[in-house]
Amino acid sequence: MTEPAGFSTRQVHVGDEAAAADPRALPIYLSAGFRFTDLEHSADHFGTGAGFGYSRTGNPTVDAVERRLASLEGGDQAVLVSSGQAAVVVALLSVLSAGDHLISATQIYEGTRGLLTHNLERLGIETTFVDANSAEAWRSAIRPNTRAMFAETLSNARNDVLDIAAVSAVADVHGIPLIVDSTFTTPYLLRPIEHGAAIVVHSASKFLAGQGSVLGGVIVDDGRFDVAKSGPLFPHLTTPDRLGGPSYTEKHGPRARGQYIRESVAPRLGPTPSPLNAFFIGQGIETLSLRVDRQSANALAVARWLAERPEVVRVDYAGLPSHPHHALAERYLPRGAGSVFTFTLEGGKDAARHVVETLELVTHMTHLGDVRSLILHPASTSHSARSDAEREEAGVHPGTLRISIGIEDIDDIVRDLANALDTIPARASDRQAVVL
Repeated sequence: MTEPAGFSTRQVHVGDEAAAADPRALPIYLSAGFRFTDLEHSADHFGTGAGFGYSRTGNPTVDAVERRLASLEGGDQAVLVSSGQAAVVVALLSVLSAGDHLISATQIYEGTRGLLTHNLERLGIETTFVDANSAEAWRSAIRPNTRAMFAETLSNARNDVLDIAAVSAVADVHGIPLIVDSTFTTPYLLRPIEHGAAIVVHSASKFLAGQGSVLGGVIVDDGRFDVAKSGPLFPHLTTPDRLGGPSYTEKHGPRARGQYIRESVAPRLGPTPSPLNAFFIGQGIETLSLRVDRQSANALAVARWLAERPEVVRVDYAGLPSHPHHALAERYLPRGAGSVFTFTLEGGKDAARHVVETLELVTHMTHLGDVRSLILHPASTSHSARSDAEREEAGVHPGTLRISIGIEDIDDIVRDLANALDTIPARASDRQAVVL
């Protein structure tokens, strides 16, 4: 401003020019939009997407975290969104249209299952559920209108390990992308793109952020879209725009699908991440390997300890030799089998209730991947909408508890669990037997 200005003008404008600085830590660009230098600058931004104009379509803080995640995951590009559920929605709607067919593993998060069976079904997208690790089941389910496959690296709650290479090989023959939710494993333990997956999603609220303070999600595309093989299946990527301009594949080649996610699906559906949340996710990522190493080691120790307890009838942890997918875990997860698993108590729901209400160090809440140890009763919470038979198939029984192991001292975690297990009241039948 060259002329003296009034109070109201000065309170809005004075001092908003950023001082020249070179911060070592990632700055938080908490701004809805960014200034253009001239008309050509704004026209170029809207024409090519270069630079930053509005935080819904791009933000420097968000961009920095996206580039870091793409590098760690071994993908071409990453798109950060407001939650893990948003990441799944955006990934699926980047490849699915009304009338299309999706094949999903049966062993998936209940929120995703509900999205497929209710929300996407209302949009005219049909889903077939198959056993995650039967390549033949995936192959047999393919139809002419199948446009994607979806699975999780580690299932909730049975801890099944996905054979990514086998499933992606089936998908690749048909030019169909395999979308993998890798929240439980993180890019430190497993990078699905290296084994053939096309798109990877995470709930960044979990291990990536690590501190349990913010929500976020991310979609990572492999940048390997094959126009010759997959182009006919995805006309929204290969046809000119409505004004006759070049298609996504003409503009971006093998990066077309990722750019479509970035330019069309995410900003138009609008699950925009806050730059503040992106900052906290970025801060969490800086210690990801240290935390996940500690959490995996702690989880293995707890799982081994639980397996020896008389109150526990089964421990579903892929890191144990007793798990049916232990060989797959050794192949795909050499750094550790993660820190989330389930164990089932002999005393059923009453025993589970006692444990969650007795624990002091381990927090009873619906979350995972935190630095703190957490516990939940799936049958009455995350899997409550399933039938008894469906819960049984998923490995969820009345006495099943899901635990997410944190970074606390292992002796303290075990001591807390031991106190809860040691004080489980005798069952009614046991008390009667004693009286008789």
